[in-house]
Amino acid sequence: MAQLIEKSIFSERGTTYYWVSDAESEIALVFLPGLTADHRLFEQQTSFFKDKYKLIVWDCPCHGKSRPYSEFSYSNITAELDCILNTESVEKALFIGQSLGGMIAQFYIDSHPQRVVGFVSIDSAPFGDYYSKSDMFWLSQLEWMCKMFPDKTLRKSMAKMCGTTELAQNRMLEMLSEYSKNELCRLMYIGEAAFIPENKEVSLPCDCLLLLGDKDYVGKVASYNKEWAKNTGYPLYIIKGAAHNSNDDCPDEVNELILGFVRNI
Repeated sequence: MAQLIEKSIFSERGTTYYWVSDAESEIALVFLPGLTADHRLFEQQTSFFKDKYKLIVWDCPCHGKSRPYSEFSYSNITAELDCILNTESVEKALFIGQSLGGMIAQFYIDSHPQRVVGFVSIDSAPFGDYYSKSDMFWLSQLEWMCKMFPDKTLRKSMAKMCGTTELAQNRMLEMLSEYSKNELCRLMYIGEAAFIPENKEVSLPCDCLLLLGDKDYVGKVASYNKEWAKNTGYPLYIIKGAAHNSNDDCPDEVNELILGFVRNI
């Protein structure tokens, strides 16, 4: 990935690793990768933005180098994120979150509105009253359902759901290779199940931009995004030819949308 500086913070729950750029800017771009992914997911964004803005990208607790980590919850994860932003003296942050990363961003923004100037959601989903009882039930069943698949089949199917391009699929497979099958299935469960007790209506008092791959067939992400945009008025851009990791399938388009969004704040 782009030449960034590796750092870490420590809490009683574990060590969280993150990477920062040398560039100085009034607004810091904070990249939050999705479930089972790590900082490498944003390689095509960090290489594009590293000389333009101060960047922070992490391995979310329980992911990548930020393992082991106990007590995964949105409250705990955002506490680690806040510690990182305090350590890096970030006063104005623009969050770019993919999938789970976008949900972490929303949870953080709701409790720290004074620090946030914008939010870009990449194939993520909203907090709030969008989910049926059936939706919540199936989220709680992910661990055993994942274990039903042979290891190689599970990883390949996840990579294909995340990317339409060979580059995106290979990157996803590389990130997934960090985990044993049992660890991967457990991570799928805790990453989704944490949402069930902590889901709530959140306030996002900042500019927001929703990006969605037109071939994102992960769960009901597409329908959630369309309803989210309809209910809030947030602009929704459909990225043609992209799956769940639309930033990796179509980096040039996504980078230009992010850049235009930042410049208009």
